[in-house]
Amino acid sequence: MSETGSECELIEEAKLSRGPMTRHRRSSIVDIVQERGAARVDELAEMFQVSEVTIRNDLVLLERDGLLARDRGGAVTTSQLTTLLGFSQRATLNRDEKRRIGKAAAAMVSPGDTIILDAGTTVVEMVRFLDTITPLTVVTNAFNVVAELNALPEIEIIFLGGVVNRTASSTLGGLAEQALSGLVVQKAFLGTQALDAKFGLTDTTMEIAEVKRAMIAASRQTILLTDSSKWGHAGLVKVAPLSSMQTVITDSAIAPDARTAIEQTCDEVVVV
Repeated sequence: MSETGSECELIEEAKLSRGPMTRHRRSSIVDIVQERGAARVDELAEMFQVSEVTIRNDLVLLERDGLLARDRGGAVTTSQLTTLLGFSQRATLNRDEKRRIGKAAAAMVSPGDTIILDAGTTVVEMVRFLDTITPLTVVTNAFNVVAELNALPEIEIIFLGGVVNRTASSTLGGLAEQALSGLVVQKAFLGTQALDAKFGLTDTTMEIAEVKRAMIAASRQTILLTDSSKWGHAGLVKVAPLSSMQTVITDSAIAPDARTAIEQTCDEVVVV
């Protein structure tokens, strides 16, 4: 992240207060973020009984030292940096695996279905395989999904309104959630930024998490599309437990213990 003038001032101020208690607190913050995958400023402030300003100062310096990465409202591990990338950058990661997953997901769609497609990069990969599965009704908040399907007249598109999130290439917020609350669809196909047995699906912002939860609530069956690299990490915000997914589609690099955990929790696991 680029440094503004105020951030430089924070770093200089933080460097002046490197007493034993401060060093111990910062070391503990790194340990907490490494263990959990993410931590919020407000919970760290309460945990260490200091102000949120003090925690933000700590995070500025710890990021400067390469020990964590700041995210909106908190911090994540440096291994979680891919969750902070823009859509076009994330779309290039594990592309072959995502295409196989997308093809397998499209095979679960039947003519006449009503489905939700979220804005995840893996979900978008299934769109190219939907052109022969018509008629079809697709509910989405993803601009690129609409662009891909717009040329297919036998696919009805319901585009969710809301606040435009350029990083996620989608709409978010209360308008999208309100529209979803009035719908009932057969299948929802979701992606996730991170996934593990303890915290389930997690993401980077409350706004993304809330729309995903509304999509789950609007569907009779929820299908998770996730490449194996997402397993074992936790984002900043909880979306839903793994048990809320009926089906998980992933790639063959998934670790045996991860596959076992998913099989014990979900109805079906598809490995491609």
